[in-house]
Amino acid sequence: MEKVTTFLWFDDKAEEAAEFYTSLFPDSRITEVRRWGHAGPGEPGAVMTVTFELAGRPYTALNGGPHFTFTEAISLSVDCADQAEVDDLWERLTADGGQESECGWLKDKYGLSWQIVPRRLMELIADPDPERAARATKAMLGMKKLDVQALEDAADGR
Repeated sequence: MEKVTTFLWFDDKAEEAAEFYTSLFPDSRITEVRRWGHAGPGEPGAVMTVTFELAGRPYTALNGGPHFTFTEAISLSVDCADQAEVDDLWERLTADGGQESECGWLKDKYGLSWQIVPRRLMELIADPDPERAARATKAMLGMKKLDVQALEDAADGR
């Protein structure tokens, strides 16, 4: 067991969400499903928690009821190798009721916030030329899904 694990509270879709999330990334799997017993508070036999790994990192999802919901105060940030990975994840995470936000952020259909970040953005905003970095940052601030070519064009003043 990991010393620190991200714990995600769902109303009643923990297993469905874990199945969806593990389908998105290599080296991901569900490792355990625990069910409520007769002591409750959930229905005996219903899924209580799902332990899973995303890209090798541990997470636990709880069916805790409608008492708490996700906010943007917590998000999962994904380092994307290229535009193709950004496009694929963006499409899959915004499908079926997900919502686009700004600057590479979105909420999936379960309400969890994600940052879908191309690696190139981090290089551009850390450029040693402060004007290039500022132009890339300004371009990013005007985007929903991040566009690597548009970020590079902005950094280059095009």
